[in-house]
Amino acid sequence: GRTMSQGARAGKRILASSTPYVRSRDGELSLHFDRVLIQSAMDLKKPDALVLDYSRTVMAFLLLQPRPRRIGMIGLGGGSLAKFFHRRLPRLRTRVLELDERVIATARALFHLPPDDARLKVEHGDGIDALAPECCDLLVVDGFEDETTPAALVSQAFFDAAWCALEDFGVLVMNFMDDDRDFDRNLRRLENAFAGSVLCLPALRDPNIIVLALKGAPPAVPWRDLRDDAERLEVRYGLPFPRYVERLRRMTPSQRLDIASDLSDSVRDLFLTGLRQRHPELDEAALKRLMLRHLYPECYTGNR
Repeated sequence: GRTMSQGARAGKRILASSTPYVRSRDGELSLHFDRVLIQSAMDLKKPDALVLDYSRTVMAFLLLQPRPRRIGMIGLGGGSLAKFFHRRLPRLRTRVLELDERVIATARALFHLPPDDARLKVEHGDGIDALAPECCDLLVVDGFEDETTPAALVSQAFFDAAWCALEDFGVLVMNFMDDDRDFDRNLRRLENAFAGSVLCLPALRDPNIIVLALKGAPPAVPWRDLRDDAERLEVRYGLPFPRYVERLRRMTPSQRLDIASDLSDSVRDLFLTGLRQRHPELDEAALKRLMLRHLYPECYTGNR
């Protein structure tokens, strides 16, 4: 697995000025732009499998959109998700936009990304410019620059355009780092664009939060139905969908806004004071999320 103690963070970058390089270790091939961030990873014996925990967590969208037909992706990396979609979702047509031609070439040459066909199209270009009204029913945005999401991908204008790009019913999936100091601001913008229909799902092991924004969502989340669906999806795909459902419930907007409401004010303030001293670089929102990780470790740990 990929954890902070192993010195690696999972995610993708869309920074064309960095040079991608590949490492081979313990039967896995990984794509990097620096020593901190893993862009993609592949099991050499099972090249279509999802290795990184955060990429597996992205698949939680199937709980909300079980039969997607057209997906747009911004950010390719090593092509892990694109390969998985192509192999395991045969009715899905995938279009990927990647800013860095070197990343595309590396994914093709070393990470077993299949050639373009009727169900897969990988293009060199800016995914923001490719958005068109109702062009997809699933949009996956997974781009990082210096361990944060580029401003262009978290602007109110982009989220509004993403809403327009989705069919009804559609899902926007975004990958954030859990220490992103602008996380709460970005969520507010997402909620503005999607009329509050936004769910957050912390990855089981990686320091990522997968955000699911829903267009045309029902007024209430059918949690009982989702649990039943999760069991069937777990059997089909071999991923821990029941755990995703429970974590989604824990991270609904009301819980996110007051993550330690069960603590007394004095205990909460004391805890935050200690975290402020140890992490002066973090703002209040990031400190509260860090407090959640300490107070509720069962929400953030698990087997890969």
